[in-house]
Amino acid sequence: MSSDGEPPVSAGSGTGPEAEPGTPAGGGADGAALRADVRDALTGLAARLDREHERAAHREAVIDRLHEENQRLRRGELQAMLEPVRAALYRLHDQARRESGRLAAPDLADPPDPRAMALLLEAVADDVADALARLGVERFTVEPGAPYDAARHRPVAVTPVDDPLRDGTVTGVESDGFEQSGKVLRKAAVRVGKLGTKHEKPETDDKPETKADARPNGTGRTVKAGANHRRSAGNGETLKADTQKTDG
Repeated sequence: MSSDGEPPVSAGSGTGPEAEPGTPAGGGADGAALRADVRDALTGLAARLDREHERAAHREAVIDRLHEENQRLRRGELQAMLEPVRAALYRLHDQARRESGRLAAPDLADPPDPRAMALLLEAVADDVADALARLGVERFTVEPGAPYDAARHRPVAVTPVDDPLRDGTVTGVESDGFEQSGKVLRKAAVRVGKLGTKHEKPETDDKPETKADARPNGTGRTVKAGANHRRSAGNGETLKADTQKTDG
């Protein structure tokens, strides 16, 4: 016991002022072991995070590689799809150059045949339609007399018709339409018939009307009410109509 009557306090008892808060009683071996366990757990967690980062980086690299390969495949498929279009354009180019050279030849004796030119232009249109068909775009035609369909037809003109059966029908075709898998990509341009109505000319106040004034001497004066109306520019008063005397 100390001089002041208090029992002696040892450093290892954990009750003296030298003991750290939270340190388990009985010595520092347990605290050191706990700190070692925490340090090992943190080290293992850091290692796991590093592995996760490596895996994420590997996944990103795989995704980028697959995206690049997909883009190459799509470009290759697109080029393969456009190959028939290029081939058709090559044929049209060569055909147009040949016809141009033939028509521009200095020794051309006969003028161009309109029927031959019409057949040439029709063949050009068929080649273009065939090229579009290779891309899945089909051409559809419209026959005159078919009912007008707003989903497939685009009206460009109205044609007056007298037959009620031709009202609302196609009277002429300006251009064909194109569709893909049942979906209309471009409507056919058509002329639509509309039943004509007879418009009567409306009556106006200027219609000539005659009035005869009887006179004692048998002379009648006929006044044309609708003829030669003259108005004053200053006060807006209507001047008297011209009169014409006729012998009774």
